[in-house]
Amino acid sequence: MNYVVEADNLRKTFGAFTAVDGITFRARRGECFGILGPNGAGKTSTIRMIYGFSPLSGGSLRVLGEDVTRRRSLRRAKYRIGVCQQENNLDPELSVLQNLEVFASYFDIAASKAAGKAFELLQFIALENRRDTPIPELSGGLMRRLVLARALINEPDLLILDEPTTGLDPQSRHQLWERLEGLRAGGLSILLTTHYMEEASRLCDRLIIMDHGRILVEGSPRDLIREYAGKDIIEVGEPGEELRAFVRDRGLRHDDLGHRIIIYCDERDRLYRELSGRCGRDGCILRTATLEDVFLKLTGRELRE
Repeated sequence: MNYVVEADNLRKTFGAFTAVDGITFRARRGECFGILGPNGAGKTSTIRMIYGFSPLSGGSLRVLGEDVTRRRSLRRAKYRIGVCQQENNLDPELSVLQNLEVFASYFDIAASKAAGKAFELLQFIALENRRDTPIPELSGGLMRRLVLARALINEPDLLILDEPTTGLDPQSRHQLWERLEGLRAGGLSILLTTHYMEEASRLCDRLIIMDHGRILVEGSPRDLIREYAGKDIIEVGEPGEELRAFVRDRGLRHDDLGHRIIIYCDERDRLYRELSGRCGRDGCILRTATLEDVFLKLTGRELRE
């Protein structure tokens, strides 16, 4: 089996509102596949259908070869999936180790095996010295690491991460990234949603960007950056009409934001010299294009509810 997720014309509706509007994609075995999009794009609705929390409204969906529209197939798939949800829904009445041991029982893992597996996972996330610590005494970063460990207790074939590092400080985020990279290197298939473009660029082999329930683009981060943003970005603050005319006359790919112009280019040095000569170097910034540039170009820069 080459795919861990096969979605065809997948739909999710809530009354008259369509959250997921007929999307089709494949996530391959052994890769980290990302689902990106602004708030309300439909990515969380998609993820919830994949791990069986929310039923399909239309289309077909196979997870680990199982048709999840069928109850028995969905149950088999759930036993092979690990889910790291957005919320830190750990049991506050239990210790760090007990949270893992109790969760293991949901997968019919024997208590003797669960204890050993739980301690191995605590070592993996560097929490073995906090095994008896009550959950309320953990920081947000430690809780997220424990939620990840809990998602691995059943040795899943597919790990689903729904915004796993939201709210974490930079150190905690990088620690979690390192552990996820280790899991991916070991061959684990990962499905990731995130609002952090740096996270998606670092972890994802391929990804889709969604908006308004539909897929806008699909590809590797590098290919999408090359196609939609070019190699480099030149930002000009407070541009005058003369500079705007220059950009238009040269036919440069750009976004005019009023107080700032974003220029997408592949000939950085010569163009930067020309532009900085017109507006001064203090008002002209040259940088490498990123996935965030692609995301904003495709989904817009306005605030979302």
